[in-house]
Amino acid sequence: MPLTIRPAQEQDLPGLLALYAEMHPDDEPLDAEHARQTWQHIAAQQGRTVLVADTDAELAGTVDCVILPYLTRRAQPIMLVENVVVAAEHQRRGVGRALLRRAVELADEAGCYKVHLLSDLGDPEVNAFYSACGFQPIAQGWRRYLR
Repeated sequence: MPLTIRPAQEQDLPGLLALYAEMHPDDEPLDAEHARQTWQHIAAQQGRTVLVADTDAELAGTVDCVILPYLTRRAQPIMLVENVVVAAEHQRRGVGRALLRRAVELADEAGCYKVHLLSDLGDPEVNAFYSACGFQPIAQGWRRYLR
């Protein structure tokens, strides 16, 4: 399976939405116009890159990367990684590892001193995967959902 890791483009929206539906199957689907407008907002954000794993036939996975400027640590930025999704039929084939490798490369190229990855704690296999990709569970986080 040829696999290309690249920045997402607007024409990738149907594939991205399908991946997000796998991650959150209970969410109502976005209508096409709302998705397009939201994508345009995302694409315009400086320092934000949504990566996709493209098999030439379909999107196998995605990761959302945001570089945040900081005034601490000698003003070195950090990267926040969210929405790591690999389609069920492509799991355990190196797709997630390739996406995270590219995300870390982008962070390094931007001069980031660390990469934050947020994940739910409930799945030991997911936690083992992130550890195998070089991430360490060294911080505790909190969430406050507004909706």
